[in-house]
Amino acid sequence: MKGGRFSSVAAAERMAIVSAKEEFRDDTSDHKIDLIVGSYRTAEGKPWVMPFIQKIEQQITADPNLDHEYQWFLGIEKFNKLAPRLILGEDSPALLEGRAFGSQTLSGNGALRMATEFLVRHLNYKTVYMSNPTWDNHRLVFRYGGFTDLKYYRYWDPATRGVDFTGMLEDLKKAPKNSVIVLHMCAHNPTGCDLTREQWTMVADVLEERNLFPFIDAAYQGFASGDLDKDAWPVRYLVDRGFELFIAQSFSKSMALYSERVGCLTVVLGEGHAQDAINMSSQLVLIARAMYICPPKHGALVVSTILSDPALREEWKKCLKVMNDRIQDMRKALNERLVKLGTPGNWDHVLTQLGMFSFLGLTPRQVEYIKKKHHIHMLSNSRANMCGLNDKNVDRVAEAIYDTVVNVHG
Repeated sequence: MKGGRFSSVAAAERMAIVSAKEEFRDDTSDHKIDLIVGSYRTAEGKPWVMPFIQKIEQQITADPNLDHEYQWFLGIEKFNKLAPRLILGEDSPALLEGRAFGSQTLSGNGALRMATEFLVRHLNYKTVYMSNPTWDNHRLVFRYGGFTDLKYYRYWDPATRGVDFTGMLEDLKKAPKNSVIVLHMCAHNPTGCDLTREQWTMVADVLEERNLFPFIDAAYQGFASGDLDKDAWPVRYLVDRGFELFIAQSFSKSMALYSERVGCLTVVLGEGHAQDAINMSSQLVLIARAMYICPPKHGALVVSTILSDPALREEWKKCLKVMNDRIQDMRKALNERLVKLGTPGNWDHVLTQLGMFSFLGLTPRQVEYIKKKHHIHMLSNSRANMCGLNDKNVDRVAEAIYDTVVNVHG
């Protein structure tokens, strides 16, 4: 029989996070613990819908004028005005001068993908530098977007369990002109290790000297410090320095709107180049139309309602504080128990890392051991979601880490 035309198609490489989730699903232990999931969980281990968002959704669906018409290519105009203000600031000169604009996308990943194709298609950029490690989907997005030279700059230092800033600067100083540099604005995924303000200024110096293009991934605004403005400082600093840049914004984490896919590609142009926004926007329209025609409506309506109402913004800030406080409580609880047990090594990084994740510093062999013996599941690089911890399981997790570190080496 003649072979099928698709017989030559090879199976794709299995994604680590999919394998990890399937292993958790197939684990029959009644005591298994999920530290894999990249989303917020309550103390009961459940997804959280912010109470005030439920009310907004009820109001939206009860509106007799609600329809399901297309939003066209770049989404809801109101959303596209409000989302950039959140990250750039209400009084941002870039916004006031018309040289910054937003385009609604399919969450932060959609913003990355749209911008990646734009950079390849219109500027012929082919080289990108990502942190080592970085969010595992960054590489896939840039490769499928057309980048052919994918590189990494040093970031995680396993010895200090912090940022290898010297290595980072050395690598950036070697980057060719017009290389795209992916920078995590805050709550770095997966390490939870952020740059200090002084370090950001030094990175900016290198970007300027080497004529590099900063691409900011802003998936976790509000998740590092609990303060939306404080977390946005790196972006605002770069804009004040005069950089042209792209920002991939996401509301998945900060508003727990994961499945609604609400994101924004915010573009910032240089002084005196506001006129470039018209041409750029027209080209983004074509990219959006070629990929998915237009983004979804519901989530963007929710976000627009919140950002346009001062009272609702305050409710949102309160919810962000609830999430941040719980994460910090779990960090403190785990650190205290590890220290009390006399766990070998220094575990201060559990406290000092920011955001949802802690990069524990376990080896892949140790991660496999803790999974098999203790039924505690995390990614093989030991990224652990602190939201998976609660008062009922944190003791067992600490004891399992102690056992693993003591008995498994290398």
